[in-house]
Amino acid sequence: MAAVLSPRNAAENALISEALATFAIELRLDDVPGAVVERAKLHMLDALGVALASSTEEFAHRIVNALAGLAGRGDYPVIGFPCKLPIRDAVLANGALVHGIDFDDTHSAGVIHVSASALPMALAATQSIGGSGKDILLAYLICVETASRIAIAAKGGFHVNGFHPTGMVAAFGAVLAVGRMWGLAERELTHAQGLVLSMASGSFEFIEDGAWNKRLHPGWAVGAAMTACTLARAGVIGARKTYEGRYGLFNSYLGDSWKPNLSACTSGLGVAWEMLDVALKPYPVCHFNHAFIDAALALRKAHSIAPEEIESVQALIGKDQIGIVCEPEANKRRPQNPYDARFSLPFAIAVALIHGRLTMDEIADATIHDPRVLDLCDRTTYTIDDKSAYPRHYSGALLIRMRDGRSLTWREEINRGSSAKPLTQADVLEKFRQTASRALPAAKVEQMIRAILDLESVTSVEDFVSALGPRRLA
Repeated sequence: MAAVLSPRNAAENALISEALATFAIELRLDDVPGAVVERAKLHMLDALGVALASSTEEFAHRIVNALAGLAGRGDYPVIGFPCKLPIRDAVLANGALVHGIDFDDTHSAGVIHVSASALPMALAATQSIGGSGKDILLAYLICVETASRIAIAAKGGFHVNGFHPTGMVAAFGAVLAVGRMWGLAERELTHAQGLVLSMASGSFEFIEDGAWNKRLHPGWAVGAAMTACTLARAGVIGARKTYEGRYGLFNSYLGDSWKPNLSACTSGLGVAWEMLDVALKPYPVCHFNHAFIDAALALRKAHSIAPEEIESVQALIGKDQIGIVCEPEANKRRPQNPYDARFSLPFAIAVALIHGRLTMDEIADATIHDPRVLDLCDRTTYTIDDKSAYPRHYSGALLIRMRDGRSLTWREEINRGSSAKPLTQADVLEKFRQTASRALPAAKVEQMIRAILDLESVTSVEDFVSALGPRRLA
C-alpha cells in the first residue's frame, strides 16, 4: 500500500515535520508508479553527466583539492576524480559538481535544483548502509518529493528575499531521506528536521559579482542533513515546529509580507508525484533564460536575422525573475566571468542571436569579451511581463526592432524541458553523451547509461559509485 497521508495519520501528525517524517519512513519503492521511477532514473543520469562535465572545469579542481587537503582520505568517491573523501566532504564536492555549471534540473514551481542535492545524498547515504540500487532510487525520490513541496510552499518567496532554496530547502529533503536510509525513528527524524533548520543556508549575494558560493549550496545542505541525523539519532533534541513555528523556516526567511502555502508541504504525498514536474535543462545557464534563448533562436531562423541589422531587443520577463538575470543592468550587460554570464539574460539572448546556439562552449572568456556580444547586450532591455506564468512556467517573450523598421516578436509560454514541454528520453541520452564525454571515453559513457537505466539491478552500490569515472587531480 502506498505511503499516503490518510486523515487519521494527518490528525495524529498535526505538525508538518511529523507528517513528512511519517511519509519518509513509510514510503516503499514498490509504492511509486513505474513512470515516476523511470523519470527519476533519467534525471539521475542527467545530473551525473553534468557532474562529469563539471569535473573538467577549474572550479571543480579547486574545490576537490581544497577538501582533500582539509579532510584527508575517506571512503566516498568524488564523481570524475580518483580521490575518496569522508562522507560529508564527498557530498559537498559532488553537490558542487552537479550544480556547478548550472546545467542541472529545476523543479519549476519550487524554483529549486533538486537533483544537485538528491543524487549526491542518495549515493552516499546508500553506500553508508551497504544498500542497493533500489535504495538509491528510494532515497533520491524521498528527497525530491519532500524538498519540492517545501519549496512550492514558499511561492517563489525565497528568491525574492535573497535566499537560495537549492541550499535552504534541500537540507530538509536530504535530512528526511538520510534519516530513512539510516533507520531513524519518527521522533528522531522530527528532531533532525528541527536541527537542520539551524544549519540550512544559501545567500543570493553571489549573484552580484559572479562568485562561486552557489556551487557549494546543495552539497552543504546534504552535509548538514547528515550531521543533523547523526545528532538526532544520538538523542539531541531539535525544534518541532520546523516549518510553521514563530521562528520556523517560512517566518524567518520570508518575513511578514510573504505568506506561504503551508498545506503544500504535505499535500498529495504518496499520490501526486512532484518528480514529474522537475524540468531538465537544454541550455547550461539559469533556467530563467531558457524561454528567451528558444525565442531568439526561433526568430533568428524564421527571419534570417543578422545581428548587425538589429536596432534593439526587448525581453518581457516576470517581475520576480528580474533580480536574478536582469539587474543590475550594467552588470548583466558585462558579465565578470563565465559563471556570472550564466545569470545574464542580455548575454544569453545575444549569444543565441549571434551564434545560433548556446552550449557549454559558448560559456567562455572569449565569448563574454566578444565585442559583437557586448554590443548586442547594450541594445537589450527588459520590461515586466504581466502575462508571465512564473513560477509554474518560466515564460519568455522577445520584441526585436530591426534597422529596416520591422518589429519581430516571439513568445515561449512554456520553457522547454518542463513537464508541459518535456525533453524526451532520446534528448536526455544525447545530452548525457555530450556532457559525460567531456570526461570519459565513449565506451564508458554507454556503460554508465546502461547502469543507471537498470539501477534496480545494482546490488553493490560501493562498486557502482566507485566506477563513476576517475580523473587526475590537478
